[in-house]
Amino acid sequence: MNAASPGPTGAELANKIARLVEERGWNQEDFARISDLNRHTCHQILHGGPKRGLRNTTINQCAKALGLTVSELRSLPLDRLLPRMHGKPAADDETLKLLHERAALPALVAWLSRNESRAGQLCPDEVQELLEMQAAGGPLDKMGVETCVELLERRRLLVGRVKEIAGTEYFEFLEQCVKLVYEKVKPPARKG
Repeated sequence: MNAASPGPTGAELANKIARLVEERGWNQEDFARISDLNRHTCHQILHGGPKRGLRNTTINQCAKALGLTVSELRSLPLDRLLPRMHGKPAADDETLKLLHERAALPALVAWLSRNESRAGQLCPDEVQELLEMQAAGGPLDKMGVETCVELLERRRLLVGRVKEIAGTEYFEFLEQCVKLVYEKVKPPARKG
């Protein structure tokens, strides 16, 4: 059970943990003591992540120290976890309540009843976007709820990865790639 874990890369998860530790106001010694991890492991997590994936036991100890479940730590975006570090109720409860209240399209209501956990992982902006897609003939009608939610989830993952890459030596390469694709999608305005 000490095998490397699937899901976010070791660096992505380590960076998330490092940010949550920082939000708690812990230094490396505090983190090592509270999580019951050795100082070397804590140093790796807090300074860019291990070369390989984090072990399941390490992730479990980090989650426990931060007052989270392993599932929350792995799957919830950082902006949903940060309020919990200060003992504030998660905004996701209110967001989920809003989604249930304003879901009018029968397909969306049915999806919500089948996918409560996934719906709870949507951030407020994603919920608002999903609700706006309910319009007659809108994306939820045309593409289906599952496809629209999947696109929102994929975009969230992509944006998270872009943020990770932007903090590395590959920033210029990322910038060039984004510029090339952006120019294909949104060509320059014609003068006329």
